[in-house]
Amino acid sequence: MIYIKTGKAIDYIRESSRIVAETLVLLRKSVREGMTTRELDDIAEDYILSQDGIPAFKGYPDGTSDSFPAALCCSVNDEVVHGIPGEKKLKSGDILSLDVGVVKRGFYGDGATTIGICEIDREKQRLMDVTERSLYLGIEQAVEGNRIRDISYAVQSYVEANGFSVVRDLCGHGVGKHLHEDPSIPNYGKKGNGPKIQTGMTLAIEPMINAGGYEVKTSRDGWTVVTKDGSASAHFEHTILVNGVKPEILTIC
Repeated sequence: MIYIKTGKAIDYIRESSRIVAETLVLLRKSVREGMTTRELDDIAEDYILSQDGIPAFKGYPDGTSDSFPAALCCSVNDEVVHGIPGEKKLKSGDILSLDVGVVKRGFYGDGATTIGICEIDREKQRLMDVTERSLYLGIEQAVEGNRIRDISYAVQSYVEANGFSVVRDLCGHGVGKHLHEDPSIPNYGKKGNGPKIQTGMTLAIEPMINAGGYEVKTSRDGWTVVTKDGSASAHFEHTILVNGVKPEILTIC
């Protein structure tokens, strides 16, 4: 079921998304060579709690021992998404994807960014640039009357024209009273297909793009998704509101 949001629901999603955006800005300012991903997780959780939010990923999906153990997903180099923070130290040349989710007043926001640590090579920088640009091209298609796969096509066509590949096993999603809602938003597909986009939809659009092939696998920890060929991967995400003629990006300061 696709939920159309109105009134207070939109206000609450906007509030959670603001905290996501501010957390990502804080992490960008804090990250440095030699720090651990666990340190970044502590920074993220402390800030979210200071805003009376709850880290949406910690304990996802059901609070059992197999649930995600941290507030932040930290994915380095060939880690696509869902990297578990730990004692891994960041070094110059790494690229780091940071994914943040927040729930407040029963509604969610979700966002991600990828950053380079000190000096990164030209191809990693180009991968990050293309991935981020593809996100905004996808967002431009999130207008009433279009279809979900118009977003998908915009991402895929730009990414592949630049020589990179779109992860197919993972996708964007609706977001609101639940972290993951319908509709699913693949980053590949034929335009003109999928559910119609309607005013009041809140969507988490999130290209996950690999420098090599699109195939991925899940690591032994049961969470971290990595590229099969060991190539680098980048991830950018915004929560947006379909709102009249132009989509409103909620996870932005």
